[in-house]
Amino acid sequence: MANDTEKIDPPRIDPPKQEPPRGDPPPRDPPEKDPPAKDPPVKEPAKADQEKQAAARASLRFVHDGQIVGLGTGSTAAYAIRFLGEQVHKGLRIVAIPTSQRSKELAESLRIPLATLDDYQQIDVTIDGADEFDPALRLIKGGGGALLREKVVASASKQLVIITDSAKQVSVLGKFPLPVEVIPFAQAVVAERIAALGAAVTLRQYAYGNTFVTDEGHHILDCDFGHIPDPPALARTLNDMPGVVEHGLFIDLASVVLVGKGTEVIELRRRHHS
Repeated sequence: MANDTEKIDPPRIDPPKQEPPRGDPPPRDPPEKDPPAKDPPVKEPAKADQEKQAAARASLRFVHDGQIVGLGTGSTAAYAIRFLGEQVHKGLRIVAIPTSQRSKELAESLRIPLATLDDYQQIDVTIDGADEFDPALRLIKGGGGALLREKVVASASKQLVIITDSAKQVSVLGKFPLPVEVIPFAQAVVAERIAALGAAVTLRQYAYGNTFVTDEGHHILDCDFGHIPDPPALARTLNDMPGVVEHGLFIDLASVVLVGKGTEVIELRRRHHS
């Protein structure tokens, strides 16, 4: 019996000796840490965030004491709202008109005085982001779902300052799917008509599968055209479709685009044609 036990013990002692291999994962950890070491792609967002922040901070010079300021919606606009909040805390006197419930809540948390278009029909300057812009400073907006209010506020602004990271600059619009806001009743009809123009049309949904609903109670069709060689012509076509409330093509609205490029911010201005 004692011999049997001794014979069994060596194999039992081996697993503990194989524990070092199990303890070896520390050497194996590097491979496991390598996927995160594939962080170059993961570091892109960090670079984009730096560029967004730089552009947002640069936009503050367009805001002056006593002005009515439009607040855009989205990740880049949120940086601008936070930086404006810092300036308000230091004594800057402005009244802001937000373009979405999210921007309103953020501005309120920063104690930025707010108003609506019922109070002021003309806005001195609006700071907002964009999903794409082309050399003529035509924009695609609406990735954050607030394109209707954003366009209304932009149209009421003396100056629209767009802030972006470098990835948003394109030679031809259309890589980013064009958001089209529609009334739910007309959604299927509009989707079919836009698909007939050559777009792949998707109804926007939340991550958990429910249909996305805008602050005004509408739905959004994300329309992937691939490229949009004539944005004004497409804008006119969409404007003429019954059931379309608004679309994400912002043409001749941006006064200035501030682009974060690495550590720099480049200012682009729209040329006015006589």
